[in-house]
Amino acid sequence: MAVKNAMTSEFLHSAYGGESMAHMRYLTWATMAEKEGFPNIAKLFIAIAYAEQVHANNHFNVIAGETQGATVTAGAEFGTGKTVDNLQGAIDGELHEVEQMYPVYLNTAQFQEEKGAERSFHYALEAEKIHADLFKKAQDCAREGKDIELTNVYICPICGHTILDGAPDKCPVCGVKKEMYKEF
Repeated sequence: MAVKNAMTSEFLHSAYGGESMAHMRYLTWATMAEKEGFPNIAKLFIAIAYAEQVHANNHFNVIAGETQGATVTAGAEFGTGKTVDNLQGAIDGELHEVEQMYPVYLNTAQFQEEKGAERSFHYALEAEKIHADLFKKAQDCAREGKDIELTNVYICPICGHTILDGAPDKCPVCGVKKEMYKEF
């Protein structure tokens, strides 16, 4: 399914780039968290990095056979610092996506009747809300010098829905069965 509208196409390219960079940034920050003695925060970064990869793949697949160059601008934190600071960068990036980027991208896709983009943006938006909250909880713990308490993180491989300590019977965003969730 090719994208018909240039604006939606540009938004998909931008979202693809941003999600790809978030994926790599979170993997780097996981290494830093591990070195600082926060193995569960590292696990959270790794799991959410996977969710960001799911989003990037969804956006890429909607772009489909469209081959062209694209300049991608991603408004996000770069660099490494202490885990508390890296978590703030993650929170800021997720909130940017939730409060500004994805609502505009989603509304545009709906207006332009781009169903594939609409679905991809909706999936990402719903997951990013959860990510911002989880990173905030992790940051609150790290500020106290503690690791976040969790056993496992579960990610839906279709939409990136993220949940701690047990997958739901059915994904509340896309409907995939519990057995499909990836466990970290």
